[in-house]
Amino acid sequence: MAETKTLAATVRSAGGKGAARSVRREGRIPAVIYGGGDPAQAISLDWREVNKHIYAGHFLTTIYEIDVEGGKERVIPRDYQLDRINDRPVHVDFLRLKAGSTLRVAIPVHFINQDISPGIKKGGTLNIVRHSIELKVPADAIPEAITVDVGQLDIAESVHISAITLPAGVRPVDTQHDFTIATIAPPIAVIETPAAAAATTAPAAGGAAPAAGATPDAKAAAAAKPKK
Repeated sequence: MAETKTLAATVRSAGGKGAARSVRREGRIPAVIYGGGDPAQAISLDWREVNKHIYAGHFLTTIYEIDVEGGKERVIPRDYQLDRINDRPVHVDFLRLKAGSTLRVAIPVHFINQDISPGIKKGGTLNIVRHSIELKVPADAIPEAITVDVGQLDIAESVHISAITLPAGVRPVDTQHDFTIATIAPPIAVIETPAAAAATTAPAAGGAAPAAGATPDAKAAAAAKPKK
């Protein structure tokens, strides 16, 4: 299950672009918590903390417990915006997580046993088709990642979603297709062009063929001429 992290927040009473700019001037980020059958709540967060969590990776699949001035909200980030100039976070949307509910989350895929894959040992390469899989998951049991074992794959073989054992209560959003997650691509062959082949069979310098139209005697003399 994904680890739960914590964030501290304060209530934001005013809305609008002007109020949001004022919050950012104070070194904080405007955010909102919504869903779960409760009214949306405007909050603000310390931008340094949010910036650290975003650039640590997996922000959108991490569960947070937000302390809003003493009140606890269990949430998952659903979206965030970055400043187009300096890439600093400027807004975050959080979805409330209620026990017993399900949600759609793109869960990252981790691959194991590449070192023992027969196809990779023969010079093939792991071609990752899906780095993440969109899944329907329980709100109180979101997996941190899906592990895919490629240790038995040979060249030109693939692993599909049907071959993956998902955690209890977890299922793909796309149930209509047995989609491919990864394949073992064959080694890239070096194709010799006609020009390259001709170059490898051409006479070496100093042993050039006689000019066209030369007499037989001239050809024989050229062939008998000692090489320097």
